[in-house]
Amino acid sequence: MSTLITDECINCGVCEPECPNEAISEGEDFYEIDADLCTECVGFHGEEACQEVCPVDCCIPDEDNKETEAELLEKAQKLHPDDTFPGLEELTNETSLFRNPDRKNANL
Repeated sequence: MSTLITDECINCGVCEPECPNEAISEGEDFYEIDADLCTECVGFHGEEACQEVCPVDCCIPDEDNKETEAELLEKAQKLHPDDTFPGLEELTNETSLFRNPDRKNANL
C-alpha cells in the first residue's frame, strides 16, 4: 500500500527530499503523497523514509491502496528504468520494509 500524509502534518517539509521517487509535494493544506509514485521505499530502504523523518508521525499506510512487495518493486523499476534493483528474492531488511522486523507499520 502506498503511504499517505494525514491532516496532522505541520508542513515542515522534511519528508519531501527523503522520498526516492519524488512522490511527496506540498499540497494546499499540507504535504501530499502521489500514490502512483509511492513504492513504500521498496528497493531503496528497509523502512519508509518519510515515516522515519516525520516529527509528528503523520505518514501512515493508505489502507485504501494496498500493494504487495512484488508490485512495489515492479513500480520502482518502472519509475527508475536506468537504476539496478535487486530481484524480489534478493530483497533484504535494508531494501524492503516487508523484510524488516523493526518496521513501524506492518502491511503484509
